[in-house]
Amino acid sequence: MGSRLFVLLAVIAAALALAGTALGARISGHYIVVVKDGYDSRAVARAHAHSAGADVRYIYRAALNGYSARLSAAGLAAVRADARVAFVSADRTVHALAQTLPTGVDRIQGDASSTASGNGSGSVGTAVAVIDTGIDSSHPDLNVVGGKNCSTGQSYRDGNGHGTHVAGTIAAKDDGNGVVGMAPGAPLYSVRVLNNSGSGSWSSIICGINWVTANAAAKGIKVANMSLGGSGADGSCGSDALHQAICNSVSAGVTYVVAAGNSNANFSNFVPATYDQVLTVTAVADFNGAPGGGGAATCRADVDDTAADFSNFTTSASADASHTIAAPGVCILSTWKGGGYNTISGTSMASPHVAGTAALCIWSRACTGTPSQIIAKLRADAAAQPASYGFAGVSGRYYGSLAYAGGY
Repeated sequence: MGSRLFVLLAVIAAALALAGTALGARISGHYIVVVKDGYDSRAVARAHAHSAGADVRYIYRAALNGYSARLSAAGLAAVRADARVAFVSADRTVHALAQTLPTGVDRIQGDASSTASGNGSGSVGTAVAVIDTGIDSSHPDLNVVGGKNCSTGQSYRDGNGHGTHVAGTIAAKDDGNGVVGMAPGAPLYSVRVLNNSGSGSWSSIICGINWVTANAAAKGIKVANMSLGGSGADGSCGSDALHQAICNSVSAGVTYVVAAGNSNANFSNFVPATYDQVLTVTAVADFNGAPGGGGAATCRADVDDTAADFSNFTTSASADASHTIAAPGVCILSTWKGGGYNTISGTSMASPHVAGTAALCIWSRACTGTPSQIIAKLRADAAAQPASYGFAGVSGRYYGSLAYAGGY
């Protein structure tokens, strides 16, 4: 991937720490209304604004047929009684998944991929949507080509830093400056669904998914990264609004790569990580970019080549095991807002390693077909590596095989 100059401009001891019980909490009075097929969501929302006092916030027409709004108790009852409404989901809070403040690209063999010849800043053409706090669109190390703001503020620019960090791990340019990503120079779409504090809601996230779904074909968006989440459960695609939106977006050809979460717990009650349609990424500690362990800890006290002590997991007998993979997520150096660089940790940092690998795999044509087929390919190639390539897990827990990008 050409020459590399890793410039560390800031180290933050703790950033965007998860808030435990606050994660995934219901937002009082806020709901997502899913409208039945055959009815115009805009017209239904307008009618409910008059008849039920709905304070409409977002209207969805691609990933979901529906809208989000603030409703009184009486208004909610009236909306639910409308024959045009399929169901109503409570809106919930979500947060960016980073713990503390990129050997990771080395560790999963990004530098042994087809981009290793150093073709410059545009060597990978697969477009990736970063559904997060936005991206610093003027960062010289990133190829941000557009986006959508579904949060606060006036643009899709990043006011937090989290989304820019994620973007750099996915696709920082191979230009001899700063850092290099898994899919160097890939076109990035900044989909801002979290505010400057790293918080958002199901409704803002669905707004982002809706935009990605509506624009995937025209803009060539093949991969979406979601380093965020909140409490919830798996179910059918129609079981709740967020799940249905992701299912419809996957059906439109977008492969979703999501963070497993940082609670050192089973992610079966964490969404979107538990959804079967996404590729869920757990975090591994690696400090020297090489297998075998023994690397000295840097920004955290984890042990080299072991599962990160904060990472969520599943079990080998669970259905979630079929869509789980691992990647480096501890002390990851990447791009930051304001044109800078930063080192942070979390499954938020592991997920973009895999999103970038997916983009690289699609661009090299090693990955073809539907999102489920692409997910199966990435997991199979990871599982095919020798035991010496992997990492030590924890008895009774399943973190997936370590992602591998060397063959793409």
